[in-house]
Amino acid sequence: MCGIAGLYLKTPALGDRLGAELSKMLTLLSDRGPDSAGVALYRDPAPPGHVKLSLQVIDGTSPGADWAAISDGLGEAVAGPVSFETCAGHAIFFVPGDAATAQAWLSHHAPAVSVMGSGQVIEIYKGVGTPREALDRFGISGLAGSHGIGHTRMATESRVTTEGSHPFSTGADLCLVHNGSLSNHNRLRRDLQREGIAFGTDCDSEVAAGYLTWRLREGATLEQALEGCLADLDGFFTFAVGTAEGFAVLRDPIACKPAVMAETDDWVAIASEYRAIAALEGAEDAETWEPEPGRVYSWGSALVA
Repeated sequence: MCGIAGLYLKTPALGDRLGAELSKMLTLLSDRGPDSAGVALYRDPAPPGHVKLSLQVIDGTSPGADWAAISDGLGEAVAGPVSFETCAGHAIFFVPGDAATAQAWLSHHAPAVSVMGSGQVIEIYKGVGTPREALDRFGISGLAGSHGIGHTRMATESRVTTEGSHPFSTGADLCLVHNGSLSNHNRLRRDLQREGIAFGTDCDSEVAAGYLTWRLREGATLEQALEGCLADLDGFFTFAVGTAEGFAVLRDPIACKPAVMAETDDWVAIASEYRAIAALEGAEDAETWEPEPGRVYSWGSALVA
């Protein structure tokens, strides 16, 4: 099962509606995955010379961390002022310098905190519970931005945990949500670990995200990295991949997992079922289609297809 949703706003004036519309889409997909939910929103760029980190207490439900103390310690480590905002066990940190230095300090000094994502514009919020419960807890409907992707999960192959929830981010401003199952993820995980890709869970979807990060690091374009999935990933999948520029969609060559896309002059959307798109304003006039198997689709300021 599981449900995925993505929304790219082509009209910047609609940015204030991003969180509310994406929350509405995911809530309508609740019966595809009531175990956990998460979103990646692209919003509020970090100041020049800074990186934005999405931090979360491992259990994902309680404050559980002294964010002020972490900010002070991190500021000393990077030799610059650190600012942050908190929300229901999450914190968005703005840190001078690069993400690697901050992540290394956090791993040693704040082991109860997970880095869910990093980059210039990405923010990730996820946790256990139905989409309505989780997204209400995080206040997603009140957040503005340019685009986002989300996921509601039915944990058929692993425990119901915050760590196993989607999205998974393994590179700067890159994240992935997945509906399906990969059969060769354990072997691929070992191969990617030898290439320096680190993983925090046993979820096959994180391996897919790590694969994309590795291919991009090796010089592939996003389109080439996604096309590589068709040869190197065994199993079935519908992927929605978020980037700083927009989002991309890929289905496996058999396309046994459902997906529908729609586009108007104001937005582009992807969802596992049309009912999630039908709730969007202007959906009745949208061009609507089922994405073709094995074809990369992308929208944003840097198109790949």
